[in-house]
Amino acid sequence: MKKKGILIVVSGFSGAGKGTLMKELLQNYDNYALSISATTRNPREGETDGKEYFFKTVEEFEKMIAQDALIEYAKYVNNYYGTPRAYVEEQLEAGKDVILEIEIQGALKVKEKFPKTLLLFVTPPDADTLKNRLVGRGTETMDVIESRMHRAAEEAEGMEAYDYLVINDDLAACVKEMHEIIQGEHRRVSRNTELVEQIKTQLKDYVKGE
Repeated sequence: MKKKGILIVVSGFSGAGKGTLMKELLQNYDNYALSISATTRNPREGETDGKEYFFKTVEEFEKMIAQDALIEYAKYVNNYYGTPRAYVEEQLEAGKDVILEIEIQGALKVKEKFPKTLLLFVTPPDADTLKNRLVGRGTETMDVIESRMHRAAEEAEGMEAYDYLVINDDLAACVKEMHEIIQGEHRRVSRNTELVEQIKTQLKDYVKGE
């Protein structure tokens, strides 16, 4: 019996290290697929359709919304962004564990549509570490960093909705832990009802045949 993949949503504060974590996870293990979003924004230099994003016109995107062809979507700065259902389902059927890196509101929408989705929240060990990482990037002004910290305080209110908290303190240890959480989830009884029934039937047949 072919094992179906698990849908995983990874969220976390800006500066928590989600991007680096995903990159390492995909490099270290071969059973993951990172979901590719659809967007109506124009491709940037070096971006390829179907690699970084599926680039769509507004008309095409709104048609996808009408056809319920997106798992979730949102509009940012006059551009649509969303997760195409077909790509995700294709990867899951192929046995890949599919990772969606999206914010809390999107994560909860996905959980509504797919109740078996595994929700992981990535966080540094404390608020000071988060601020130090944002400052350490050297790419943003203190005003932007302060606004990110305020946003993090708002996002923290939704942490209880997640299944697991992933503390990104040591990158290698964090990648290993995340992989182990996902693999452990494959053994959850509710995900293995066919196997449970198969074993029960086999044992009943065995007892009858005695």
